[in-house]
Amino acid sequence: MTTGTTDAAAPGGEGTQGRGFDLNGLLAARGGERYELHTKHLNHQLPRMLHTIGFDKYYERGEGAHFWDDQGQDYLDMLAGFGVMGLGRHHPVVRQALHDVLDAQLADLTRFDCQPLPGLLAEKLLSHSPHLDRVFFGNSGTEAVETALKFARFATGRHRILYYDHAFHGLTTGSLSVNGEKGFRDGFAPLLPDTALPVGDLAALERELRRGDVAGLIVEPIQGKGVTETPPGYLKAAQDLLRKHKALLIADEVQTGLGRTGDFYAYQHEEGVEPDLVCVAKSLSGGYVPVSATLGKEWIFKKVYSSMDRVLVHSASFGANAQAMAAGLAVLHVMEDENIVAHARRTGDYLKQRLTDLIPKYEMLADIRGRGLMIGIEFGRPDSLKLRSRWAMLQAARKGLFAQMVVVPLLQKHRILTQVSGDHLEVIKLIPPLVIDEKDADRFVDAFTAVMDDAHNGGLMGDFAKNIVKQAVAHR
Repeated sequence: MTTGTTDAAAPGGEGTQGRGFDLNGLLAARGGERYELHTKHLNHQLPRMLHTIGFDKYYERGEGAHFWDDQGQDYLDMLAGFGVMGLGRHHPVVRQALHDVLDAQLADLTRFDCQPLPGLLAEKLLSHSPHLDRVFFGNSGTEAVETALKFARFATGRHRILYYDHAFHGLTTGSLSVNGEKGFRDGFAPLLPDTALPVGDLAALERELRRGDVAGLIVEPIQGKGVTETPPGYLKAAQDLLRKHKALLIADEVQTGLGRTGDFYAYQHEEGVEPDLVCVAKSLSGGYVPVSATLGKEWIFKKVYSSMDRVLVHSASFGANAQAMAAGLAVLHVMEDENIVAHARRTGDYLKQRLTDLIPKYEMLADIRGRGLMIGIEFGRPDSLKLRSRWAMLQAARKGLFAQMVVVPLLQKHRILTQVSGDHLEVIKLIPPLVIDEKDADRFVDAFTAVMDDAHNGGLMGDFAKNIVKQAVAHR
């Protein structure tokens, strides 16, 4: 007679696999309750907003740059989960890597060993990151920024971080302190003692640096809000000033990195720029597993982790977990194998040029800007009296309303998902999966042209108003 349990009956053993839990069955039975469940248990304003603008779809499946609703209709994704789906949804190489790492049953997160996957991913990431030496793995973009802020403060012995107006670096308390958008900061004070600067103002930067308490400057080479690029030559000039005053340059590449702008990092578009710290996240795991990386110079890491007593002075419970590391390695493999960076540059140039060619045709189309597959479409005040009166009416109601009016029919009439680039901005930001092709770009431009035709002949405003009323009544 034996005592205890057999392997088959032990928790997690072979005999218990799959018992009592059927994920597909659960989704089949209760997937239709998605909006009610969110309303009751999560952020109740999200389903309310989606109902109001008619975005309350039932998406069932995704592949590449497309997804399908419960009616089997296909949608073109020009949002990529705010940039997370860099390789699109469910890339087969990344999927297989996750199957493989789960099947390997690695002794993950023991905390008192050194698994190979984190070192391999760090090595591969650093091979694309000249002048950087070491990596800290976390779980999200805001955590990558928090890491950079801590490291910069400790390494320099100073406390103040400079950032730019309208910047977005995350929503946890440290990253919120360098968030340049008032709407996100309101109600969460006091924050850390950091200072906002106008984008591109070197004189303001030098004035703050002369005070001697600045640890560093954090910058998005292209701001997500408004798709605003730093002026040509600015990053190099800012870097020179920072080094002169012994402060650090922190590049936030959470959205712009990993090929988004047609280079591996957006700062690489400017010659001679060598940030001290770089923040990466979003598309690093192919959209599957939360992961982030903070890359930095050797001396910074050596100063933070200066002794065995400080070995855990900065860490993350799920940082460098096997699934995230395997996904990251697969993503970088695909990027190299499929020449994703060059593809993003070519497709982005094609899409940007097709959109730019529309500017003379439409009075309310003011500017097309950006790099690679990060493109901003800005609308502005028209010249003709008839259109100007409509524009003024919308601006009086709410700045940014016209851009939202364009986004709605793109989804409802043309099944293309986009979104505005920030509150109170007349800018749509296109950040599609980097795998879209010219056919997808043409589909977007054709749909956008149809919507702009409606806007200029007066139909768009009426359709938008009727839709809002219809949605409000339906979900009252």
